Amino acid sequence: MTDHLEQLARLVREAGSVVALTGAGISVPSGIPDFRTPTTGIWANVDPMEVAHVDVWRHDPERFWAFYGHRFASLGQIEPNAAHRALAELERRGHLDAVLTQNIDLLHEKAGSRDVVELHGSIAGCHCPACGHRTGLDETLRLISSAPDGVPRCGVCAGVLKPDVVLFGDMLPAAAITRAERLALGADLLLCIGSSLVVFPVSELPAATLSAGGRLAVVTASETPYDDAAAVRLGGDVVDELTGLLAALDRLGG
Repeated sequence: MTDHLEQLARLVREAGSVVALTGAGISVPSGIPDFRTPTTGIWANVDPMEVAHVDVWRHDPERFWAFYGHRFASLGQIEPNAAHRALAELERRGHLDAVLTQNIDLLHEKAGSRDVVELHGSIAGCHCPACGHRTGLDETLRLISSAPDGVPRCGVCAGVLKPDVVLFGDMLPAAAITRAERLALGADLLLCIGSSLVVFPVSELPAATLSAGGRLAVVTASETPYDDAAAVRLGGDVVDELTGLLAALDRLGG
């Protein structure tokens, strides 16, 4: 394992551009369940199509916000772990250009990462599709708690607020996807962390890096379609692996 960390540290040092791609696995050590683990995943006991689909938000906002109100409140209280902080430190040292994340939990920003591309949106706030008015997370939580039916409504036009996250049935944010594709194509090393790399279009980003002559490092416990193509494959605890990467860089003098 140490040899693999040393190899990864050398790849990071030698790369002109390193980009991280993160999924749910990086936030599990902070106490956030992943999505598909059979007994503990977020969707283990609830059908996402019944609570997190855009049509549920449109036609049954009480049911939608009964789920998302709890999710917003719980995620807002969670703190980043050492894996998030390790990526922020890589950026601070000049070894990481940006973080592309599938997560909506804001933990990369809380850890200190400055350039985060949120591919599935975030819990930072909500917007009113009717008039465009926006509310931040704290105001959204206040509106949820004060509403008799638990549905936050716009303070300007009383429309039902929609979270700034990508729901099932939603289109992904075009600007974020375009930038992610550009960063992946330009990366000498794409560091894939805590993601199964099977959800489209994120699943196409490693292929973009490879097609442009870049290399992959995969750091996740689960199998991925890119394991055989990875220059380095690490399957241990994500905190141990990323803090180990920093230690290996220290041993190499950077």
